[in-house]
Amino acid sequence: MNVVLARIGKPHGLRGEVTVQLHTDDPETRFAVGNVIATEAEPGTGVPKALTIASTRVHRGIWLITFEEIPDRTGAEGLRGTRLVLPESAPQVEEEAFYEEDLVGLEVRDTTGERLGSVSGLEIGPAQDRLVITLTDGVTAYVPFVKRIVPTVADDHVVVDAPPGLFDLYREGTE
Repeated sequence: MNVVLARIGKPHGLRGEVTVQLHTDDPETRFAVGNVIATEAEPGTGVPKALTIASTRVHRGIWLITFEEIPDRTGAEGLRGTRLVLPESAPQVEEEAFYEEDLVGLEVRDTTGERLGSVSGLEIGPAQDRLVITLTDGVTAYVPFVKRIVPTVADDHVVVDAPPGLFDLYREGTE
């Protein structure tokens, strides 16, 4: 039995972007860039068994997603009605395991070494965990704790390779 995270609606624009009807209360985590999401579609539709999130954005209150495997509107049209699912018994195989007490207090740096803030917590999720980061300006941000976005965990710091604009999303409500 799979848990439905979203249902794909109509294409938006010409570059493969689609609207989605959300069935999750945590779309930022579930649909983080780089996540691979299993699909359920009608047989014979040619929809891939899994899709990789290339980008997400919210436009007029509607979530829009592009996938690495879908380059254009024609491909996006073929996704209409596809369900994005989380296998209920999906085992989470971890190469490295970190405990919250090991991470809290570590300095957070970007890929150039610039200080962004510090780790203030770890939220454990069914699909993936999120680092809670207190940015240097005091704003709290959440980052998917996946190798693609957090490539380095060292004794005294973590490196975060955040998608452009990620931290700005958390600052918008504080201005």
